[in-house]
Amino acid sequence: MRFQTPLVPARLIRRYKRFLADAVLEATGEEITAHCANPGSMMGLKEEGTRIWLEPNDDPKKKLKYGWRLSELPGGHWAGIDTAVPNRVVKEALHARAIPQLSAYGSVRPEVKYGEGSRVDFLLSEAGLPDAYVEVKNVHLRREGDWAEFPDSVTKRGAKHLAELSRMLEAGHRAVMLYLVQRTDCTRFRLSGDIDPGYAAAFDMARAAGVEMICHGTVIDRDGVSIGPEMPVDEVPQSRRG
Repeated sequence: MRFQTPLVPARLIRRYKRFLADAVLEATGEEITAHCANPGSMMGLKEEGTRIWLEPNDDPKKKLKYGWRLSELPGGHWAGIDTAVPNRVVKEALHARAIPQLSAYGSVRPEVKYGEGSRVDFLLSEAGLPDAYVEVKNVHLRREGDWAEFPDSVTKRGAKHLAELSRMLEAGHRAVMLYLVQRTDCTRFRLSGDIDPGYAAAFDMARAAGVEMICHGTVIDRDGVSIGPEMPVDEVPQSRRG
């Protein structure tokens, strides 16, 4: 997935009201307000002075002329900020059959109604195979070592998706939760059960029922974001953590 226009560097002043961020453009020193397409807490990614990268636009229908896309991290690493990006990255990867566990499927349908008033991110179909219901979650929390963690705030909607996937299994389909890590300084994945114990419990129940838990990293640069290598998912149930 490539950004539509070249990104420009800025320094973050503050992120507020969930979807707004003030920043200073490096090239001109102008202070601007950018759209922050991220409803989460963005823990560790919103410190004042962080070097960020914005995507400009000239769309007259948009009030804000910049969108926050990336943050620079220590050691030359990157974090993707836009939570709409993972679905676009996964869609491209599914069409390219670049996700090994799902590469047998040729039909990729996004946003299909299922369950109780929900829409699954992707419904995959192929003759001779059970349909695969795939939910995608954006991950960019890192608090310790090389662990990526999810979620970064309480997500009742996320727990609901796990329950919906379990019901698809009962109906004879495949059910897959795919976590996409939008930062390049992590190599493995686990739950942040201290942040949302309810989601952790739902995860353990869904995995025990047979929902497939997959995690992939990403390749990120100023041009775009693409699917990266698979990451191991921590197998220790939240209930057995000390």
